[in-house]
Amino acid sequence: MARILVTEKLAQSGLDAMAAAGHDVDVQLDWTPESLLEIVKGARALVVRSATNVTDEVLRAGRDLAVVGRAGVGLDNVDVTAATRLGVMVVNAPESNILSAAEHAFALLMAQARNIPQAHAALVAGRWERSKWEGVELHGKTLGVVGLGRIGALVAQRGLAFGMSLVAYDPYIAPDRARRMGVELLSLDELVAAADFITIHLPKTKETAGLFGKELLARTKPGVRIVNAARGGIVDEQALADAISSGHVGGAALDVFAAEPTTESPLFDLPSVVVTPHLGASTGEAQDKAGEQIAEQIVLALNGDFVPYAVNVSARAASEAVRPYLSIAEQLGAFLSALSDNLPDQVEVEYQGALAGEDVGILTLSVLKGLFAVGTEEPVTYVNAPRIAEERGLTLRVSQTATTHDRVSLVTVRSSAHSVAGTLTGGDGSARIVMVDDHQVEVPPAPHMLVVRNDDRPGMIGVVGTILGDAELSIAHMSVGQTAGAGTALMVLSVDRLLAPDVLASLAAKPGILDVHQVSAI
Repeated sequence: MARILVTEKLAQSGLDAMAAAGHDVDVQLDWTPESLLEIVKGARALVVRSATNVTDEVLRAGRDLAVVGRAGVGLDNVDVTAATRLGVMVVNAPESNILSAAEHAFALLMAQARNIPQAHAALVAGRWERSKWEGVELHGKTLGVVGLGRIGALVAQRGLAFGMSLVAYDPYIAPDRARRMGVELLSLDELVAAADFITIHLPKTKETAGLFGKELLARTKPGVRIVNAARGGIVDEQALADAISSGHVGGAALDVFAAEPTTESPLFDLPSVVVTPHLGASTGEAQDKAGEQIAEQIVLALNGDFVPYAVNVSARAASEAVRPYLSIAEQLGAFLSALSDNLPDQVEVEYQGALAGEDVGILTLSVLKGLFAVGTEEPVTYVNAPRIAEERGLTLRVSQTATTHDRVSLVTVRSSAHSVAGTLTGGDGSARIVMVDDHQVEVPPAPHMLVVRNDDRPGMIGVVGTILGDAELSIAHMSVGQTAGAGTALMVLSVDRLLAPDVLASLAAKPGILDVHQVSAI
C-alpha cells in the first residue's frame, strides 16, 4: 500500500479507483506552497490539476515520490526536467478533455457570431434589444484553424458540418492528410488574410507566445473574428483590444488569458468580445475521464507496470549501450524540425557503428519526440509519438549499418530536404552535432542555436558576428562546414538567447546570406 497525495479536487470515480487498488488516498485541498513541502513528505504519488506548482523544491521535499500525475493535458505546472533528474515519473491524462475543449471552442465561435451572451445579459436586465445584436451566419464563411492537432481537427469537423470552408496552418501536418479532412493548408499569413473566423489550437511555446500580436493582427482580413481556447498568451490581449476598437477585427471569443485567474483585461469592456474563465475542460465528462485516466496511470506506475501516458518514460527501457544516446536522438529530431519549414513526408533515421547491433526502438521514439515537440498542443511522449506521426502522415524509415567513419556510433536523421547527425565523444560521452545538411561540423547541442547558409567567400563570418554583436548576443560555440564544389558554406552557432525577429530579418537580408534558421530549446 502506498500513500497517494491528492492536492486538488478530483472526480470521485478516480479516488475510488486508487483506493480500490489498495492505496491510501490522502486528499488535502487546504494547503499553502509552504505547507505543501511538508505534506508531500512520505507520499509515493502526487496527483494535481492546474493549481499545484510541482517545482524542483516540491519534488526534492517529496523524496519518496515515484510518480506525479496531472489530471489533465498540459504540464505547465510540473517541472518535468527536475522530475526526470530525480527519477520521478510524470504522467498525465492527454485524452480526457479533447472533445470538451473542441466543443467549447466551437461554442465560443457560435456565441460570438450571434452575440448570445450580450443579448442574454440585455434581456435579463429588462432590455429587448433585438436589432442591436444582429449576428452573422457561419455557412459559407472561411474558418481558419491554426494548429490542426487533435482538438483543431475536431473543431474543423464541426466547421464542415456548418457548411464552412476550411483552411489551416500547421507545418506539422502532411498535405495529403489535410486534404482527406477537407482542409486546405496555407501559410499563416495566407490564412489570416483569407479567414472570416480564426480558431487557435497551438501549444504555448517561445515561438507561439504573442504570435497574434499587433503585426499579425494587422494582416488579418477586415472584420475577422478570433477564437482562442488553447493557451493564454498566444494572443496579445492589448493588441487584440486595439484591433477590435479600431474596427479592423470584428470581434473575439477567449477562454484563456496570459495571467490566470484574472478579472481584468482590456478585452472585457468591448461589446463584441465573449469571454469564459478557462472552461474548456469543465464538463462532468471531462472531469470524470481525467480522474479515471490519471488514477489508472498512478496505479500502473506504483505497480511497476507499463504506463501508457508516461511523459518521461524511464531510460531503464533502454540498454546500457543505448541509454546515453536518448538525449542526442531527441535533440536531432528537434534540430531537423527547426530546419524544416513544414513537416517532411518522410524521415529516415540511420544508426551506424556500435548502435547498429542494439535495439534502437526507444531512440527512434526519442527522435519523434524531438521532431514533434513544438508542433502539437499535447505533450509528446514515447507512447503517443508513433500515433502523432501516423495522424500527421509521416512515413518513418529506420536503417542500421555496422560500419561508420571514425565514430564509435553515429545517429543520422534525414528528410528529403535536410539532414543532421550526432554522436557522443570523449570519456564523459559529451553530445556533439557533427553534420548539418551534409556539411561536416562539430558543435555541442545548446538551448539556442543558429544555422546560417552563406556564400563561401571571405568576410561572411564577420558579417554574422557583427550583427550578433550589435544585438548583444554572445556566441558560445561556432563551427563552419564548406559545401564541396558548390561555392557555399554553412555556419552552426550556439548563442545565449533567441534572436529577435528584427535581428533575424537583418541577418537574412545581408548580401551573401542564403538562409537562416533558428533552433531553440534542444
